Amino acid sequence: MPTVRFQSGEMVMGRWPGSNLYYEVKVLRFSPKSQLYTVIYKDGTELELKDQDIKSATGFRTRSRSRSRSRSPARRRSRSRSPARITRRSSSQSTPNSRRDAKLKDVLEVRLKPLVGGPANPTKPVENNSNNKHENKEENDTANKVTEKPEAKVEAEPEMSQGRYNLRRRKDDGDAKAVEVKQLQLEEEEAKPTTVPAATSTTPLDFGGRIGAYFWLLFLPAWVLFLLLQVTLVDPSLANFPPPLPPLETLFDGQALGIVLLWTLFQALLYILPVGKVRVKSMPLRTGERLKYRTNGFFAIVVSAVAVAAAVYQGVDLTYIHSNFLQLAVASFLGSFLLSVYLYVRSRYVPPDQLALGGNSGNVVYDFFKGHELNPRIKNFDLKFFCEMRPGLIGWCVINFAMALAEMQEQHLEAPSHAMILVNLFQLLYVVDGLWNEEAILTTMDLMHDGFGFMLAFGDLVWVPFTYSLQAYYLVTHPNPLGLPALIAIVAIKLLGFYIFRMSNSQKNAFRRNPSDPKLAHLKTIPTATGKSLLVSGWWGVVRHPNYLGDLIMALAWSLPCGFSHLLPWYYMIYFIILLVHRNSRDMSECRRKYGSAWDEYCQTVRYRIIPGIY
Repeated sequence: MPTVRFQSGEMVMGRWPGSNLYYEVKVLRFSPKSQLYTVIYKDGTELELKDQDIKSATGFRTRSRSRSRSRSPARRRSRSRSPARITRRSSSQSTPNSRRDAKLKDVLEVRLKPLVGGPANPTKPVENNSNNKHENKEENDTANKVTEKPEAKVEAEPEMSQGRYNLRRRKDDGDAKAVEVKQLQLEEEEAKPTTVPAATSTTPLDFGGRIGAYFWLLFLPAWVLFLLLQVTLVDPSLANFPPPLPPLETLFDGQALGIVLLWTLFQALLYILPVGKVRVKSMPLRTGERLKYRTNGFFAIVVSAVAVAAAVYQGVDLTYIHSNFLQLAVASFLGSFLLSVYLYVRSRYVPPDQLALGGNSGNVVYDFFKGHELNPRIKNFDLKFFCEMRPGLIGWCVINFAMALAEMQEQHLEAPSHAMILVNLFQLLYVVDGLWNEEAILTTMDLMHDGFGFMLAFGDLVWVPFTYSLQAYYLVTHPNPLGLPALIAIVAIKLLGFYIFRMSNSQKNAFRRNPSDPKLAHLKTIPTATGKSLLVSGWWGVVRHPNYLGDLIMALAWSLPCGFSHLLPWYYMIYFIILLVHRNSRDMSECRRKYGSAWDEYCQTVRYRIIPGIY
C-alpha cells in the first residue's frame, strides 16, 4: 500500500501543468486508484497532480535558501554587476528586506499579477486590446519557456487581488541576465521530464454513468427503429405503439449493406485524395501535439453531387433509398457497431496519453460507449474526423434528394413540392456551410474532449442521416401545400437562424485560434488562470450559446414546411432542445472545473443561457 505523503486540507506547493513553476495549493483528496492528488489553486481551479509534482511548503523554502547560498562567490560577483541585479549590502547595513532581496538574487523572479481591474474592482471585464494582448502573450510565453530546477523554489509575492492570477516574469534588463536566463533554460531543458499526464478514471461519468451506458446501447438503436417504423405509417401517431414490426429476416438486406460499404469507401477515397489544405490547426492535446487534418469536405460534397447526378442520368433508381430505408439503416447500424468494436480493441494497445479523459472509467461497457481513445488514426487517416463530417453528413443530403424523387413518383408530380424543396435547400445549406467551414469542428467538444466510441460512431453513421431526414421522408406520403406568405415567413426564419449561427460560430472560432487578432480588439473578455479568456461581448455577450440559439431557429424552419398534422416531423426540434439542455449542463460542469472562479464571474456577466429572457 503506497504511503500518502500529503493529507486533505494541507497547504503545499504544486507545480503548474506545462511548466516548472510552483504555487501554493490546498490538497483536497488523494485517489489510491489513480495515485493522483486533487488540489485547488487560489483562484478556485482544481487540478489533479502526481506525487512528484507536489512539494512540502517548508522543505520547498529550505531548499530554495540552500540553493541561493550555495552559489560560488565568483558567480555571485559576476551577477551583481548586471544592472538588473540588486547589489548585496554589507551585513552591518543590511535590513530584513535587503537580506531577502539578496537571497532572491539567484532565483528567477515570478510575479502573480492580477489580470483585472485592480483591488478596487477585481471582477471588472477588461477590454480585449490587441496591443495589451501582444504584450501579455510575449511575457507569458517567456515565463513558460524559462524553467527552474525542481528543487528550487520560486518565491511568489501575490499582490492584493480577489481575481485570477497570471504567471508573468519580470522583463530582463542587460545582456548579462539574458545570458544567465539562457543558460538556465538550457540546463533545465535537459532535466525537464518528458512524461505527459495520462487519462485517469477520476473524471466524472456522463450519460448516467455505467448503468446509463447499458441503457443507451439498447435504447438508441431501438428508438431509431421505432421512428423509422412510425414514419412509414399512414397515420404516424404515438398512439400506434408499438408500430407493426416487419419480419426480422426482411430487416437485413445484402444489397443495402453493399451500398452502405461502397458509399463509405467512396467518401474515404475523397478524404485521402491530395486535394484541399492540410491544416495544423487542431487545438493542442495534453501531450502538446497538434494533429494534422486535411480539410477538403467541400470538395467531397461537390464530387458526391456530381456522382449522384451522373448515376441518376444513367438510369439508377435513387428511390431505392426510400423503399429500402429501414434496411439501409440496419446496415449502417451494423457497420457502426463493428467499427465501435474495432475502436475499443485497438484502444487497449495505445499509450495512456492518447486516451480520452471521459472514456477511461475502467468499465468496459462505459468506455466502449463513450469512446476510449481520443483520436484513433490509421497512419494519417483520422477516423473520428472522417466519420463526423463525411459519410453520414453528405449521405443525409443524398437521402433528402432521393426523397424528393420519391415524392414526385408517389404524388405524380413534375417537380417536388414547395415544402420538399424548402427542406432540401435548408438542410443542404446547413451541410454545405459545415463542410465549407470544416476546420471549425476542430475546436468542438466532440473533437477536443470526447473519445471515439459507439456514441459518436452510431451518431455519425446512423442517427444523423436516418433521423435528420425524417422531414423529407414524411413529406413523401404526407404532402403539405404552402402559400406564398408561408413560404416567405419560413425562409425569413431560416435566414435569421443561419445568420446568428454562422456569425457567432465564426466569432468564437476566430477568438479561439487567435485572441490577439486586431479584428477582435473591440471585444471584452474575462481572463482565467489557464491563460485563456472568456468572451463576454459581441454575440457571446448576449447569450452564453448564441450558436445554439441560431441552431434552434433553423430547426424550427426545417419543421414548419411539414405542417402541424403530426408530431413526427417536429421530432428533430424536440430532440435538439433536449440535446442542447444536456450539452449545456456538460459545458457548465466542465467549464466550472476548468476555469474556477472566472466561470462564476462569467455566469454573472452573461446571465442568459440559450434564449434571451430565459435563465
